[in-house]
Amino acid sequence: MVGTILVADDDQSIRTVLDQALSRANYVVRSTSNAATLYNWVLEGAGDLILTDVIMPDENGLDLLPRIKKVRPDVPVIVMSAQNTLLTAIKATERGAYDYLPKPFDLKELLQVVERALSKPKKVSRRFGEEDEEETKIPLIGRSPAMQEIYRVLARLMGTDLTVLISGESGTGKELVARALHEYGKRKNGPFVPINMAAIPRELIESELFGHEKGAFTGAEARAIGRFEQAQGGTLFLDEIGDMPIEAQTRLLRVLQQGEYTTVGGRTAIKTDVRIIAATNRDLRQFVRQGLFREDLYYRLNVVPLRLPPLRERAEDIPDLVRHFLSQSQEEGLPVKSIEKEALELLKRYKWPGNVRELENLVRRLAALYSDDVINVSVVEQEIQPPESGANGEPYSEDESLGMAVERHISKYFAAHAEGLPPAGLYDRVLREIERPLISLSLDSTNGNQIKAADLLGLNRNTLRKKIRELDIQVVRGLK
Repeated sequence: MVGTILVADDDQSIRTVLDQALSRANYVVRSTSNAATLYNWVLEGAGDLILTDVIMPDENGLDLLPRIKKVRPDVPVIVMSAQNTLLTAIKATERGAYDYLPKPFDLKELLQVVERALSKPKKVSRRFGEEDEEETKIPLIGRSPAMQEIYRVLARLMGTDLTVLISGESGTGKELVARALHEYGKRKNGPFVPINMAAIPRELIESELFGHEKGAFTGAEARAIGRFEQAQGGTLFLDEIGDMPIEAQTRLLRVLQQGEYTTVGGRTAIKTDVRIIAATNRDLRQFVRQGLFREDLYYRLNVVPLRLPPLRERAEDIPDLVRHFLSQSQEEGLPVKSIEKEALELLKRYKWPGNVRELENLVRRLAALYSDDVINVSVVEQEIQPPESGANGEPYSEDESLGMAVERHISKYFAAHAEGLPPAGLYDRVLREIERPLISLSLDSTNGNQIKAADLLGLNRNTLRKKIRELDIQVVRGLK
């Protein structure tokens, strides 16, 4: 389907690239550098699709978007932006954009979005709210490709009640993502109720979730409401869902299937109206294979899977995160601080086993304990944790072999289970830990080209694609 596309971008080089790509795809293109010209074209009835940047000399593209949708509600608008924040993605979606593309983007992906928009234009009636949240209040920080993709997914989920399963290592910000889904979603006026499964004794989890009646068990001296009842009309965040015992999983599955539950010791069914967001730092698919997690519950929770990358996979976000945490420290009454460039580079090279939480703690410690206004590289070197010791207590070198590193980590894993053996399935877990970084780094080095990555790894292309799906690896192709 051939259509006329209106392109608005202040960057001449971007306009040229877009004009060439779209023209090669046989689309008729009209391009401009300012919002006023674009809006006049819209008033004239020109264009089957609009492709606009956010930042233009005369007006913000996001501010122009509602006016376009008012006069041409059926024309799809694709928003581009180099700002690449969660707020940008949310605003674009709320104000009626068909899709949001963070710069730099893959031209092939752009053409696919354009083709979908021209073949099935969306009618969007939703209007954005009058109030604008400050950028600094957005809970998620980072402009890396990995975070840009998360912002796009979150923006698409804001107007839904779909169940989301957030996976990621400890300290990656799983609860922040859950809160963002709630606070910018359709249930924002309802309560957000978090519960950490790992922090509650197994025998009390059902009572915590569903409440109990007086006399239901020893010590139940009065009726108590559970988290489901507290979250009515809002969002229930089930953190560390992998630690939920099987018997509680059965009751949770029944609630998700039937939309009602009974309290512990109760007989009357209670209707529930909550959105479920779950999170885990475990491999639930491995737990399913081991019989530790119900397969039917896994698929009920995994409607929309969302993997948060560890900080080492988005090191380019560290400067923004550091500035954000320093600003927070200042607001809390700590002295104004800045950090020199060399110190930031050192932080970017560190592996951050504790992820964003570890970085936040470090920045707050630096702001509180060091008197100099500028934090230099020597201070950061002192504060970053020293290298871990190997199994024999000796420090290891950064140039150790892969086999030595694997042996050291597995030795630590066995040592952590001094009273017994680790859970069954160790072979698959170790292979998965090695496969993910190997495939991710190979894709990064080939700029996301799966054919080249397959050749590099010596894998069949279909095998590589299967591994990408199984390991939930995000593939990002850059704009050449």
